[in-house]
Amino acid sequence: MLAWKKRLLIDITPLRESPRYRRLLSGTTLSSVGSSMTMFAVTLQVYEITRSPFAVGALGIARLVPTLTIGLLGGSLADAVDRRKLVLTTTSFLAVVSAGLAAQAFAGLSQLWLLYGLVAVQAALSAINQPARQTFLPQLLPPRLLPAGIALNRLTFQVMLIAGPALAGLVTAAAGGLRTCYLIDTVSFAGSIYGLTGLPASARSQQPTSRPGPRAVAAGIGFIGRSRVLAGAFLTDLNATVFGLPLALFPAINAERFGGRASTLGLFTAAIGVGGLVSSVFSGPVGHIRRQGLAMLISAAVWGAAFAGFAIASSLWLTLSLLAIAGAADTFTVVFRSAIVQSVTPDAYRGRVLAADYAVGAGGGELGNLESGTVGSLTSPMVGALSGGLATIAGCVVIGMVLPTFARYKSGDEAGEAQPDQAPEAAAAAPG
Repeated sequence: MLAWKKRLLIDITPLRESPRYRRLLSGTTLSSVGSSMTMFAVTLQVYEITRSPFAVGALGIARLVPTLTIGLLGGSLADAVDRRKLVLTTTSFLAVVSAGLAAQAFAGLSQLWLLYGLVAVQAALSAINQPARQTFLPQLLPPRLLPAGIALNRLTFQVMLIAGPALAGLVTAAAGGLRTCYLIDTVSFAGSIYGLTGLPASARSQQPTSRPGPRAVAAGIGFIGRSRVLAGAFLTDLNATVFGLPLALFPAINAERFGGRASTLGLFTAAIGVGGLVSSVFSGPVGHIRRQGLAMLISAAVWGAAFAGFAIASSLWLTLSLLAIAGAADTFTVVFRSAIVQSVTPDAYRGRVLAADYAVGAGGGELGNLESGTVGSLTSPMVGALSGGLATIAGCVVIGMVLPTFARYKSGDEAGEAQPDQAPEAAAAAPG
């Protein structure tokens, strides 16, 4: 019985075997909760200033534009400099931005342009910081523990999604309002810096192939295109987020079926988070699955099927159950994708590939909201969610057929698949 539980529950071996990983994860988790509180506070402050849903939605544009424009260039920078110093620098600047948000709140400025500007700077710094931070994982954990380490990272992300907004709501109501949220976030960066100071100075690209710039970015994108496994992982993720993510339809579906109650709408998002949290806790089997490409395709198809079922579910309990299944499938999809990306990508390209991965994750969700909202407006919310879910399933089938190398990919096969793709590396060595 004990052995069965150990295989089912999340594998905490990385925490036991790597003190540096344990320190990095604990510091990152603390800081992530603080960042989630700031996201809650900014959204609420913009609404309190304007009373405009459009103004709140414009925060997404303020985040998306610098993420897509700065993120890829940041990946080329991460492949050319000491990554530990780069992440320490961007983390310190992120703390300064949070301090700026706290200062404007304490001063009672209520200037919309200032909030948008600080959010844009924050997004640009995060687009450099997050991919570079992910490059540390293969240097702190052996290949056999990579899936377990990624699953633990995903668990902390789910904790942040649930704990951050909940704590921010309590703090806003009882302890000085939005100003306290910003202040807590500023202080929480001490945890992130604590985790980074435990990293070895060698946590950097050992084979810088180019100077940072557009040419280096193009070389990284070219490497992704030449690797059928990476291309399959990225396309599967885009397929799931662009077609299968109907967040923009949640309010309309809630209004049609459940009277538009705000408490019910909140349960929609919470159900996805709970499903993701539960699957993270019981992610032990993930580390034993070798056919990671096929597993990612199946997880993404389950994600699409869950949202297709959500589109036609009539009862609240079935609706929430299907959303929880979608959240669970999303966790497995992310873990498999991250394990594939980390394993297949050589260190010289790691920063650029992870930056592209970050941009795909951020951009795919925004495009998914646009797609589902457009289809739902032209037809109906139910048709928008149903067609998106079915399109996701069909997309997974097509990707598996067009890219059989990805569908057959097994963990441990990365060297054989990636070798041919490194041939044009000499071209990437040209100055950018």
